[in-house]
Amino acid sequence: MKYVKILFMLPLLGVTHAAFAKGGDSLVPDDVKNYIAYGGIVTMLLLLVIAMLVLVRTFNVLTRLVLKAEGYTNAQISAEMHPPKKQKKPKKEVWNKLLSLRPMAEEKELLIAHDYDGIQELDNPIPGWFMYLFYASIIFAAGYLLNYHVFHTGQLQYEEYKTEMAQADVAKKLYLSKAANQVDENTVKLVHDPEILKAGQMIFAQNCQACHGEHAQGNVGPNLTDDFWLHGGKINDLFKIIKYGVLAKGMPTWEKQLSPTQIADVANYVKSLHGTKPAGAKEPQGTKETATNNQLASIK
Repeated sequence: MKYVKILFMLPLLGVTHAAFAKGGDSLVPDDVKNYIAYGGIVTMLLLLVIAMLVLVRTFNVLTRLVLKAEGYTNAQISAEMHPPKKQKKPKKEVWNKLLSLRPMAEEKELLIAHDYDGIQELDNPIPGWFMYLFYASIIFAAGYLLNYHVFHTGQLQYEEYKTEMAQADVAKKLYLSKAANQVDENTVKLVHDPEILKAGQMIFAQNCQACHGEHAQGNVGPNLTDDFWLHGGKINDLFKIIKYGVLAKGMPTWEKQLSPTQIADVANYVKSLHGTKPAGAKEPQGTKETATNNQLASIK
């Protein structure tokens, strides 16, 4: 017993020494301390396993002694301590039960009395799971017929296709509307779409007519229908002027009042007025730009 206590105490002392010793107070390197600690932990675990095995052995011996004292024979004691294991059912029996099949040993009992040319038939019923599946398919077919062909609560392939196409069209318009608002002075394009020009005309009438005149002939601001431009006559130049303005010349910024799409629309509308020569047009201002170097909107 004395030596057992020593065996238990040695790993504990090793772990304690490795855990609390500092590098400056010991000549043993830190990595060696770690190995000592790991060895101590493993030794403790091995001793614990050995102790458990000893306890199990002790309980078995005590059980045998108690049973023998009660008058059990050696065979009865062995039967009590080592009961026979339940026999597993053969896989074939389990498979036959799942499929509601009778074993081959009972084949003669399933033979039907009549035969034809020496060929006999087995009276083996259809498995229950197959019949349930069959009835479920009938119920499903009836529900499908009522849903799609009688009450029309569900959509057939062509109707579903039309619905999906309509949803895709809505999603496309939404995407294009968002993409249009991402336009700026670098990506704006010159277009001739009547709907865009009409929208630009409405914006021009509401916000630009007071300075540039009803037909862009010029008033306080310059004439926008001739070949002369103060800050450039390309679509990118117009977009930039409308967006940021020219405060020194009295042109306000419209970046906060109009969306990028609206600025692009009104810029395209102004480009469409080139060469219209409205009555009472203001004298030319700025630098003349020809159609060849700025691709004016009136040339298609």
